[in-house]
Amino acid sequence: MIDWIKDETNPKLRAWEEFYRNRWQHDKIVRSTHGVNCTGSCSWQIYVKNGIVTWEMQALDYPSLECGLPPYEPRGCQRGISFSWYLYSPLRVKYPYARGALLDLWRRARAEHEDPVAAWKSLVENPEARTRWQRARGKGGFRRVDWDTVLELIAASTVHTIKTHGPDRIAGFSPIPAMSMISYAAGARMLQLMGGVSLSFYDWYCDLPPASPETWGEQTDVHESADWYNAKLLAVMGSNLNMTRTPDCHFAAEARHNGSKMWVFSPDFSQVSKYADEWVALNAGQDGAWWMAVNHVLLKEFHHERPVPYFQDYTKRYTDAPYLVELHADGSDYRAGQLLRANRLKDYESVENGDWKFLMWDANELRPKMPMGGVGFRWGKEKGKWNLLLKDGVDGTEIAPALTFLTSSDSVVQVKLDDFGEGRTVARGVPAKRIETASGETVLVATVYDLLMAQYGVARGLPGEYPKDYDDADAPYTPAWTEKYTGMGREVLIRFAREWARTAELTRGKCLIIIGAGINHWYHNNLMYRAGIHALMFAGCVGVNGGGLAHYVGQEKLAPMESWSSIAFARDWLPAVRLQNAPSWHYVHTDQWRY
Repeated sequence: MIDWIKDETNPKLRAWEEFYRNRWQHDKIVRSTHGVNCTGSCSWQIYVKNGIVTWEMQALDYPSLECGLPPYEPRGCQRGISFSWYLYSPLRVKYPYARGALLDLWRRARAEHEDPVAAWKSLVENPEARTRWQRARGKGGFRRVDWDTVLELIAASTVHTIKTHGPDRIAGFSPIPAMSMISYAAGARMLQLMGGVSLSFYDWYCDLPPASPETWGEQTDVHESADWYNAKLLAVMGSNLNMTRTPDCHFAAEARHNGSKMWVFSPDFSQVSKYADEWVALNAGQDGAWWMAVNHVLLKEFHHERPVPYFQDYTKRYTDAPYLVELHADGSDYRAGQLLRANRLKDYESVENGDWKFLMWDANELRPKMPMGGVGFRWGKEKGKWNLLLKDGVDGTEIAPALTFLTSSDSVVQVKLDDFGEGRTVARGVPAKRIETASGETVLVATVYDLLMAQYGVARGLPGEYPKDYDDADAPYTPAWTEKYTGMGREVLIRFAREWARTAELTRGKCLIIIGAGINHWYHNNLMYRAGIHALMFAGCVGVNGGGLAHYVGQEKLAPMESWSSIAFARDWLPAVRLQNAPSWHYVHTDQWRY
């Protein structure tokens, strides 16, 4: 039936083979990476023929990071392997362009004035001309222009602005120094040497998670992606790993092969959802409600009903849960105020930077003590005490922090807490102590931990408007409450929370949240992030290999930061650098504050 098929073992025509030989010929191989605003930094072998990139191939010679971790290769993605198409695409911008309305005016002015600065002055001080090119903005009309013309225009406008308004009126912006360190440094250095202002970038287009500096005081220190393999429970939210972390995604797949469980929270069945052991289709933007209810379960079952020793010890050592907070009277109830400052007490009233050092209650000595590590130690003259050691900052004695005053309070007071979801306040009982200050005043204090217990609705036998049980849908942060926001059943949430806690208990914190732009680009992103961060802290996951918050959006760092910044910001010439936060700069100068 198939006798019409011929087996040609010696075909006469072999010209087609020559086509493929020519296609894959190359003169040399160049090592490079693809600058496409990606943190992957994949190593590529670029094949070049007659000075033209003909094709690229993924490198396979990455060094091993650690014994027991999978190799880095394969690293690369569809965008990287097709980058040579972009290099030679007719759509690639290779020349400067200027808006036609401005270009016509500039050429006319340049013909009338020998001095370029005078030419620009004649335009910018002419209301009719200025209005003409400003009204042309946003309407296209770009024309290709030669480099000499556009560079002269930039220089003339810059010099005129400096002469008229001063150098600090020159503000410059460029994204991602890590994408092209030399290019970024050249522009930033010019700005600084002329007295201009460099605008920030990472926070401006909302790649920076504000929850990171809010919680830890740093920009974004997250995992090397290979550490995903060490996690035993991965929660992925707002990060489509296959698409946005393509070269690293294999670590997540390999972690699953190694026995890790992956939960994916996504309103749609995204690409990463196919990796999930469990896909939870939360309503978009409601991840915060999910994690708040998870924290309710964690605190109730694993901190109060059955306190896990590892969780308790971690919370004392590495969080601000033991710190004392002042309570201020609000009618017949109270409101939480600020952290109690160390210099309010007689024992510490003369310490340096006392307004920036805080207090814990020592369970052994039954008095407040000042631990090291507060920001006041960071900027003090005395060095060596900005650390997490549980020792008094004055006499160096050990501190045994009390997380709660539940069994040792002077009184239980009703503290008002805001329920923004329902636009109301609830009053809940919080155990408190009275402390005498250096001035003889008596202040009422509670621990951060006790206030968190009240905030999350863990009653612990205390009076107040606490939820009755997990099924109380009217009380904020219960599993039943979260259903109206997330669209998911309480049973799924309770099961997840218990898996999270048990995994963290048995592995000492190897639970990991991988999070990205899908959440970070919401207006209330910091609240969603911080709800998840609480779950990490309550289970002792931050700072643990295979645990913690792994935020990946954009490209915020470069390896030689210290040495590079000296060049980029002219620190070799200037004692101080003019840097400006871009979001607030745009907020003010575009009159957004009016609306």
